[in-house]
Amino acid sequence: GAPIMPFQLTPEREKHADELFTRYPTKRAVCIPLLHLCQEQNGWVSDDVVEYVATRLGLSTAQVKGVVTFYTSFHQRPVAPNVVWVCRTLSCELMGGKVIQEHLEKRLGVRCGQTTKDGRFTLSKVECLASCGTGPVVQVNDDYVENLTIEKLDQLIDRLEKR
Repeated sequence: GAPIMPFQLTPEREKHADELFTRYPTKRAVCIPLLHLCQEQNGWVSDDVVEYVATRLGLSTAQVKGVVTFYTSFHQRPVAPNVVWVCRTLSCELMGGKVIQEHLEKRLGVRCGQTTKDGRFTLSKVECLASCGTGPVVQVNDDYVENLTIEKLDQLIDRLEKR
């Protein structure tokens, strides 16, 4: 096969990364924002992204991998252009979170953690979206959708499917 190109940030993201070092007190503190920057470019945190971040911060790959596996906002495999995060905390649960999740699984034909056959949606579970007073909540890409109903959810999915 072709040699794997080591991961590199684009020049403007590289500048942004340099800036992170001036804003955070320790290299370890830079780890999360740097991973987000890489994921933004790469779509997910691949092994070469982990390698890049570890090298850049002088941390072990195991340390970086630990951060990646701890935070649910990092994708550990490639994801679709539309990621739907379902909040599964108790307060959302009490307000119908499970019904929302089951509806999404049926509608998209996948279980949480999977990507649809057409490659357009990835359904993920998240521990808490910190919007407990307005549940049930899903996050679609970077947008929060609160006080969800099945109708609202269907309208949202319809809109995204038309894109």
